[in-house]
Amino acid sequence: MSDAADHPGHTTADSTSRAPSGGLDGHDLPEPSIDAVLRAAVREIEAHAAGSGWDQPARLYALVPTADLLVREPALAAAMGLDVATAGDSLTPVEQDEIPAETPLEAVLEDIMWPAEVFGCAAVVERLVLPPAADGQLPEDPAEAERFAADHPDREEVRIVAGVTRAGSTYCALRLKAHDDALSVLESPDLVPVLLQLLRSTLEH
Repeated sequence: MSDAADHPGHTTADSTSRAPSGGLDGHDLPEPSIDAVLRAAVREIEAHAAGSGWDQPARLYALVPTADLLVREPALAAAMGLDVATAGDSLTPVEQDEIPAETPLEAVLEDIMWPAEVFGCAAVVERLVLPPAADGQLPEDPAEAERFAADHPDREEVRIVAGVTRAGSTYCALRLKAHDDALSVLESPDLVPVLLQLLRSTLEH
């Protein structure tokens, strides 16, 4: 483990909230429950990434219970300004070694094996998103598809932060470059299911 983002405001580990729900017929629709502690960690990472600007390489974080970090790595915890009084049940994001720009995040995740003390993980990645109408036009070759997306006039540049825990919780935050402000960040437990599944698989190895 190397650097870490600033420690988030703590929330209780079993504290969950539920997004408002309602069907067109007036009946409530089931919504995924939200893990408030994971949400706090994802929001912290998203704010940290936003401060670094765009065109950044992918980043990978271990999510470690702050109370455990204080016991296992007191020097690192002290350097991060963590203490028992503020630990609560929060998760501390610990940034891993930088991922080379030429290495796809997916390839890195295939080889990750987290130690038992890591309760979750999160990734930050920038992507080009195309409108649904472009789906049938994408070349099959990955390199050609990347060039096609980069040249498409209706492309959207986005930054995605996705996090998962061993308990099964997931949370995502997505920022569009065209709407680059904190109030416009989209959040949901399941915004990017494919990336979430890749992250979850690293905790199952």
